Amino acid sequence: MTELRKIGVVGAGQMGNGIAHVCALSGYNVAINDIADESLKKADATIRKNMARQVSREVISQEEMDTAMGRITFSTSMSSLSDVDLAIEAATEKEAIKVQIFESLVQAVPKTAWLASNTSSISITRLASTTDRPERFIGLHFMNPVPVMQLIEVIRGLATDQETYEMALGFAERLHKTVANAEDFPAFIVNRVLMPMINEAVYTLYEGVGTVEGIDTAMKLGANHPMGPLQLADFIGLDTCLSIMQVLHDGLADTKYRPCPLLVKYVEAGWLGRKTGRGFYDYRGDEPIPTR
Repeated sequence: MTELRKIGVVGAGQMGNGIAHVCALSGYNVAINDIADESLKKADATIRKNMARQVSREVISQEEMDTAMGRITFSTSMSSLSDVDLAIEAATEKEAIKVQIFESLVQAVPKTAWLASNTSSISITRLASTTDRPERFIGLHFMNPVPVMQLIEVIRGLATDQETYEMALGFAERLHKTVANAEDFPAFIVNRVLMPMINEAVYTLYEGVGTVEGIDTAMKLGANHPMGPLQLADFIGLDTCLSIMQVLHDGLADTKYRPCPLLVKYVEAGWLGRKTGRGFYDYRGDEPIPTR
């Protein structure tokens, strides 16, 4: 089996920069690609800030941080991925965008390179079928925030071969992550369970059963969740939550997965959570304030 030396990450958002962060600390050379130079600059700053926090907490040393940052390159050109052994797509949760990325990736990376998607809900089999190497394609669903969360869901498509699966297991082990094997069904394991809970919390708000604070407090203190479902939705991104619910609704054809109209309304307003400053909470002041 080819040894992984260099990892390509397409998408410099919160998932992409988190994946690059852990890969660089684990000794891999990393090439981050994004269409926007501003996104790359933001990713660089975010990785440095998060690694500096690890240094301050004595999780890593300053020398380890400096060495890891030296392993990361940033580029808007797909040519930067010409020598990667594994390319991971970490773009927004829209199938058309992911397909477009993979159509470009297969032209840019070596014929021997493996391809992976960080999708949290979309069919790995279907994404793999749009490439020239479905047998070397796999789902690697990292959890957010990647440097903190220990899980990777590994999802084999119908054509994924054993060598690709074993590569994924070895990769996860080197990153010091725990693997959960998931079948290629809509939203896999984590989001199949988590997103309907979040959607139901939004329905609870929509129907006036509880307030934003009441719902979050009830689930934190009544179910011992570390974060309330509406606060968690803001952290994930309401657009991502909606996209996953749509995948569940379309893929499983069950009305219990119908996205709450209030969730749709928030996304239509551009109130997507922390990343836009407003979601179920308003983050523009010193303290988050419920928006409803």
